[in-house]
Amino acid sequence: MYELRHRYDLTALLDYTGMARSSYYYYQKSNQVKDKYHEVKEWIKTIYHRHKGRLGYRRITLEIRNKGTIINHKTVLRLMKVLGLKSLIRVKKYKSYKGEHGKILPDILQRNFKAEQPNQKWATDITEFNVKGNKLYLSPIIDLFNGEIISYELSERPNFEQIINMLKKAFKKISNNTNLILHSDQGWQYQMKQYQRLLKDKGIKQSMSRKGNCLDNAVIENFFGIIKSELFYLEKFSSINQLKQEIRKYITYYNNDRIKLNLKGMSPVIYRAHYYQI
Repeated sequence: MYELRHRYDLTALLDYTGMARSSYYYYQKSNQVKDKYHEVKEWIKTIYHRHKGRLGYRRITLEIRNKGTIINHKTVLRLMKVLGLKSLIRVKKYKSYKGEHGKILPDILQRNFKAEQPNQKWATDITEFNVKGNKLYLSPIIDLFNGEIISYELSERPNFEQIINMLKKAFKKISNNTNLILHSDQGWQYQMKQYQRLLKDKGIKQSMSRKGNCLDNAVIENFFGIIKSELFYLEKFSSINQLKQEIRKYITYYNNDRIKLNLKGMSPVIYRAHYYQI
């Protein structure tokens, strides 16, 4: 009727449809009222796609609040459902345990994943990716203070050289005789005498999870779940080389741009910088 109003007399249209004049003006006014969440919806879509669908409703809420708009996370969740936006499911990790090949050390960390300052507690592990039957292994070190990836190494084979290269990169970021704990599972790489000697010479205390207890190394397990759900299963990779390039980009993104709830809505690098400013 609103469209026909420009061609025909309103009184005639109302008589023909049997609609009261007050009802017509009520619906006309309702149609002209702007969706109060229109701007928020646009922000949600922009943030969601800028992060390639990696953010859930809680971190999108933080991003919107950082823009100066106070909004409840439940409202963001509801609007995301309306927009058809959601995150993906995480998957199982690669297991590197192959029996005892060297010295098994005690679990010093004891699931105390909280660190009061940078470079106090680190954790490491290995995860596997499969692209058309070809495998790629990622070995990172994560700082338990802020979840930052300190160093990492990619290899098409799970060899010991990968671990050594990762350690050398990490050692450049700390001084000798540091009071640092490096935690891992009981993977064969971490049982090697050379690995344990390198840590000892640097002044690092080595800690190992109990056998079969993945929760003893939950922080890095969580990181593997994130990188697989936010990168590996969001895209189709044609080759291992392509995956390598995207993992490097993702880790840069993860450290510098990906905000975390437990870091007060900051990325790991920003949170570390904030700590040193204080």
